Amino acid sequence: MRITEWPEEQRPRERLLRGGAGVLSDTELLAIFLRVGVAGKSAVALARDMLDHFGSLHRLLHASSSEFGALHGLGPAKYAQLQAAIELTRRAVAEEFEREGMCSPEAVRAWLRHQFALQAHESFVVLFLDVKNRLITFREMFKGTLTHTSVYPREVVKAALQCNAAALILAHNHPSGVADPSEADLRLTVALVQALALVDIRVLDHFVVAGTQVHSFAEHGQL
Repeated sequence: MRITEWPEEQRPRERLLRGGAGVLSDTELLAIFLRVGVAGKSAVALARDMLDHFGSLHRLLHASSSEFGALHGLGPAKYAQLQAAIELTRRAVAEEFEREGMCSPEAVRAWLRHQFALQAHESFVVLFLDVKNRLITFREMFKGTLTHTSVYPREVVKAALQCNAAALILAHNHPSGVADPSEADLRLTVALVQALALVDIRVLDHFVVAGTQVHSFAEHGQL
């Protein structure tokens, strides 16, 4: 059976080349990623099936390999391509952030949103800064399950000393979608601030990221 093709003037690739990626729908962008459809179904139709199946672009991008492959026409090769594209985007944003430095709290928020955007598990990252609050490096210090991660202050202190950091920004995500810090988050922050103060390293802020929401401990008087 022949694979269905769209007229050239309606193909997403041609529309993108004429008007830019911003003019395309989620379905059309996915179709470009897929490149081809399956027997009796165009790439656009397959992309539409993907969005219908997962319910949203967010859920599609968070899908596991087995969930992704459950839809006819998809498999491990496409899943690997998608994960590579996601990681390339994340690294490009991180590279730009490192080059620009800590120009504003909003720049930090934007970087954190990208860092955690497609992450289904909870993790704790630390941004290590020099005396002028310029980024030295960042590390994912701890990785947890969907709802919990264990953070050890001594490991954060050890890493900060190794980096010769003068200050830190702490951040972790809430895959639940709620950015409000828990009591455990508040206790952990106090413990980290106290431990780092013993070696004269400041904690500038602790951010909790949940989707597009970013909660700042400093702005809420919780630091």
